Amino acid sequence: MQTNIFVDKKERTGKPHELFGIWMATQIGILGLIYGAIIVSYELSFIQSILAAFVGALSFILVGYLSLSGKIGGTTMFNLSRAVFGVHGNYIPTLCGWINLVGWMCVNVVTATLTLLTLLGILGINTNTFTTIIALIILAILIAISGFLSQESLVKLQSFFTYVFGLMTLIVLGFLLLKTNWDLLFALPSGNWISGFLPAVSIIIAGTGISWAIAAADYSVYQDPKNSDFAIILSTTLAGFIPLFILMSMGILMTSTVPDFLSVPNPIDVIGSQLPTWMTIPYLITALVGLVAPSVISLRSARVNLSTLNIKVNNFTAISIHVIIMLALGIYVLFISDSFLSIFQSFLGLIGIALAGWSAVFLTDFVLFRKKFGYPEKLLTGENNFNLYNYTGIFSWFLGVFLGFLFTNCVFFDGPFANGIFYNNSLGMLITFISSGIFYIILSKIFNSEDI
Repeated sequence: MQTNIFVDKKERTGKPHELFGIWMATQIGILGLIYGAIIVSYELSFIQSILAAFVGALSFILVGYLSLSGKIGGTTMFNLSRAVFGVHGNYIPTLCGWINLVGWMCVNVVTATLTLLTLLGILGINTNTFTTIIALIILAILIAISGFLSQESLVKLQSFFTYVFGLMTLIVLGFLLLKTNWDLLFALPSGNWISGFLPAVSIIIAGTGISWAIAAADYSVYQDPKNSDFAIILSTTLAGFIPLFILMSMGILMTSTVPDFLSVPNPIDVIGSQLPTWMTIPYLITALVGLVAPSVISLRSARVNLSTLNIKVNNFTAISIHVIIMLALGIYVLFISDSFLSIFQSFLGLIGIALAGWSAVFLTDFVLFRKKFGYPEKLLTGENNFNLYNYTGIFSWFLGVFLGFLFTNCVFFDGPFANGIFYNNSLGMLITFISSGIFYIILSKIFNSEDI
């Protein structure tokens, strides 16, 4: 059983502003624009759409609040999760977290490869099978190199991405703003708050706050334990909220000039077509970095999760495993089956429901117990076979996930109640999140809690 799971106190010297750089870099990509277009697709008015973007982006406060667990517990997210699910009971949630991180990292790498090929084409370089493979390998290696960086170097890299390419993103958005058809936007009729606004917000929350919560403590664990809780929460929350809200708002505005933005095969090319010719290359470089930056964070957390699963390999081997997965999935999507990507994303959506339940149970446990009593080492290490299974957490998680699946549909799964306002959105994930938390509150009162 693992016992050396805690970060050395000498490494825990970070400041809250470092979390701002780390997390903002993960949110400056094209996904925010796409989320904005998704919001409008629910037939909302301009004001409703902006409000949905605001509420959705604010969900990053979940990442901010759960970052406190890393400061308090002194170890990474899914190691802390052992207190809630038990050392052995934690394996399946951890595996789900690893699949989610690796899966979306691979999706980003494929999209980044296509972006790099577009950039090469503009530079006059012929793109073919060979250049596609080389582009994929280069991106995979660049992301892999980040896995060898120290925490201090990672902070500097992500901060560089944040401030340099964040500024470039604002310049790009400025050009898009000039083309906005304001008359069309303000003429949009108001939509239904229940069947339109709520599902739109649910998709944003699912893809941002809930999705990134699984890595919250992986970076706050390096914070000085003396740092202010409020400063950590504020720095992390604003790091996600600011870029998300700005990008989603611009995505909403873009629908006035590119109504079919969501249906085009390559949104990155469409955005580029709205810019002056001289801005195309800087824009594509910015888009490329916007895809690489979150992959850097995903790799770091995925590698940590392997260790939590008791897969004991050195750092080089762990990174090599993830590079092989990136290359294999990338080659399959780019050369064998491009339709696989949409199916794979649907699968990751189902994994996301499981992680929504995990986030809720972890959050509820933190509020009820851990924030006050902390994370005793015996709960996390399994010493003397103590806390191998925490059935309160396991049952709460399972019941919430089961309930969420009933209201969920995707390309290969249809829940019996996934119709009406629950059809084709992430409300099932929100149901999982809310119900798992409620189940944990109830079951923690029923089960003996003397070992908590």
